[in-house]
Amino acid sequence: MSEPTEVLAAAPPPPGPSEAPPPARRSVAARATLAGTVVSLLLIAAIVLGSRLLRDFDSALLPYAVATVFLAFGVAYRYTVWVSAPGARRLFKKGFGSFFSAANFKKAPTALPKMIATYLGFQKFLGARSRSRWAAHQLIFWGCLLAAAITFPLTWGWFTFTSDSGSGPGYEMRIWGFKVLGFNALDALGWLMFHGLDIAAVLVIPGASYFLWRRMKDRGAITGQRFAYDLLPLICLIVISVTGLLLTFSSIFLHGGGYEFLAILHMVSVVFTLIYIPFGKFFHIVQRPAAVGMQLFKYTARQDEQVFHCKRCGEPVDTAPYVENLRGTMKDLDLGFDAWAEYCPRCKRVLRGTAYLAQVKKGFK
Repeated sequence: MSEPTEVLAAAPPPPGPSEAPPPARRSVAARATLAGTVVSLLLIAAIVLGSRLLRDFDSALLPYAVATVFLAFGVAYRYTVWVSAPGARRLFKKGFGSFFSAANFKKAPTALPKMIATYLGFQKFLGARSRSRWAAHQLIFWGCLLAAAITFPLTWGWFTFTSDSGSGPGYEMRIWGFKVLGFNALDALGWLMFHGLDIAAVLVIPGASYFLWRRMKDRGAITGQRFAYDLLPLICLIVISVTGLLLTFSSIFLHGGGYEFLAILHMVSVVFTLIYIPFGKFFHIVQRPAAVGMQLFKYTARQDEQVFHCKRCGEPVDTAPYVENLRGTMKDLDLGFDAWAEYCPRCKRVLRGTAYLAQVKKGFK
């Protein structure tokens, strides 16, 4: 087994400011740029076609639409860079391979829907850490999901609300020009249709405020947090939600007073957040489905009783395919200690302590 100092010594020095990046890095950047460009062009085409050649596109929402195009480019670019790394590439292949595997579906047809509901939807793994954190995360998750489901189609011109009289109360909701729903703006359904974003804001504000308060008070969170990565996303969510609610307050109670300023502030905060998503903490939203695939990969191996036992004590470590995948990742990274994946955490600590007593302490005698 290679010692950490030997691994560091064998590693090539980082390129200096005047050195050109290695060809592998350049090729990854080129592939990521190409992927981002293709996805952006596809989204632009979808906006044009979905809005019936821009007949249903609202020019007042152009900044939001442009921000979503940048969002698509950033997500595709960073996702391509992410899956180019050895560890992420194996996670991607194994995860999505299990996700779309017909054999896994035959073995456990209900496993995938349950994991999507519990891991992606209700995120039960967070509840094991803290019920309050789980509740706050659920508020943010469902609030943002509701806001995205309303905002994106409206921004792209896919959804339209029209009235024969011009001022209601009867409205029609159309998708791609086809009528799907008629409703009265004065009844409960109409109120929900026109205030969906307000409901989303009411959900997001307490959830984001809780995490912001926790990061101000919890010593563990304060120690490793960074403003741009940990605090800024929460602040952006709160600003977007508060300004959105103030727009409704202005139109109902202030007869439009201060509406233009609030609309610009809201637009700036939304556009900034959309562009920031691929390069900040919210990128984990895009990564999470791959983790669901990996959970399914481990679940199906357990169903086949493919459990790997610790080579020292015999206790179960994980599924055999998962351990083999972990060893393969370590070999790809040339870490030099892939055999340690075959031991349980306790035995790893014991072996490290034994090695320390046998090698390091010997030098002090």
